Order: sequence, then structure tokens, then C-alpha cells
Amino acid sequence: MLLDHDVLIDAGTGVSDLSLTELSLIDHIFITHSHLDHISSIPFMVDTVGGMRANPVIVYAQPATIEIMRNHIFNWSIWPDFSQIPTAESPFLRYQPIQVGQEIELKNRKITAVPANHVVPTVGFHLDSGRSSLVFSGDTTTNDALWKVVNKIANLKYLIIETAFCNREKQLAVVSKHLCPSMLAEELAKLERSAEIFITHLKPGEIELTMQEIEECAGQYKPRMLQNNQVFEL
Repeated sequence: MLLDHDVLIDAGTGVSDLSLTELSLIDHIFITHSHLDHISSIPFMVDTVGGMRANPVIVYAQPATIEIMRNHIFNWSIWPDFSQIPTAESPFLRYQPIQVGQEIELKNRKITAVPANHVVPTVGFHLDSGRSSLVFSGDTTTNDALWKVVNKIANLKYLIIETAFCNREKQLAVVSKHLCPSMLAEELAKLERSAEIFITHLKPGEIELTMQEIEECAGQYKPRMLQNNQVFEL
């Protein structure tokens, strides 16, 4: 997700849709977790625009996520360590550790890490413009801690939540710590706020089936599928 022109929430393959100029304007990247579909564009992006920028791109993530990226991506074997290039004092990339519950304010926009429940350390994010809020669940399974936070957000407008598997693959959803439609319905029953609900992380070969099952299991919450290039106003 691109917030205004300068903040990315995760950085998967969709980042490649941005132009070179758009990439060069991104100052901050907030990472939910270390899985490849959420970080894959960071190495290419930093390599491409690092020399065009006066300041480093700042990557915000949990310490465990930063450690994974250092050890397994920016390790000189898979990709150069851009936190040391061109120099350690003036690199193309800087890491900023964050914790669950921590709020970062950037030009009157508040971004807070919220709880997620996945197979690696993971967070979601609460984006607050001051007028309204959007919550992105990140990759998660059953997650009571998230709803305790969400239900306290008085200006909640949008909720983006994952549903990775159809119901016949519920066991796989449980093992991999994702949601399926029946589990989504159980989670949405914990929501005490009014919000527009959008579904993300649908498996490409099962989109129609999964959305049909969501309608059957959770239709009363009126969830819709998140679309490419969809714009939200906060």
C-alpha cells in the first residue's frame, strides 16, 4: 500500500507498478513481516533509487524482522548490504526498529503497529490521519489482541483483513496461521466498530470460490475484495 507519495506499507511485487519517479519519492517503508511477498521489492528499489536520493530509505520493522532481512537478504550473498553502501555513515537504507503498540508520526500521519498472529514475528498497522483511520491486519490467524485494539479506535473507517485460503483448506490455514472464510466470520464477530471491510491476500486460483464462501459465511459484514489501484481517503 502506498500512503500519499512517500510511505509504503509492505513492499511486495506490486511495487514494480510504480514509476522510477514514484519510487524515488518513497522515504519510509513499514514492514509487517519478513516473508518474501512482503519484502521482495525492497532490494531492487533501494538499488535502483538509492543514488538518486539525498537521504536513506527508512525501513520500519520489528527487531526480529530486521535481523532476518540482514541475515538472509542484505547479507552480501543474496544482495549487497545497503545499510553500509555507499558508506555506513551515509547509506542508502536505514533500519528503524518498532514494537507492537508503538506509534510513528510522519507529517501529521500516525502509524501504529498492531498485533498480528502469524508463523513469524508479524504486525499489522493502524493508519490515522486525525480525521479517520484504516487498519491493515497483516498476515494473521485468530487474533483476539487485534480486536481489543481495533475496538478502541473511535474514528475507524476502513478495515483491510486477509483471507488466504478457501474453507476446504482450513487445516492449511490453521497450520500456516492464515484465515479462511469460516474463520474470518468468527473474527469479524469480534468487531464492535462500524467499518468498511476489504479482503486481501486471496490465493489467485481460488479468488472466486473464497469470495463466494466469504459471502456465505460473513456476508452480514458486507466485506469486499480489495482491488488493485484502489484509493482510500482518510
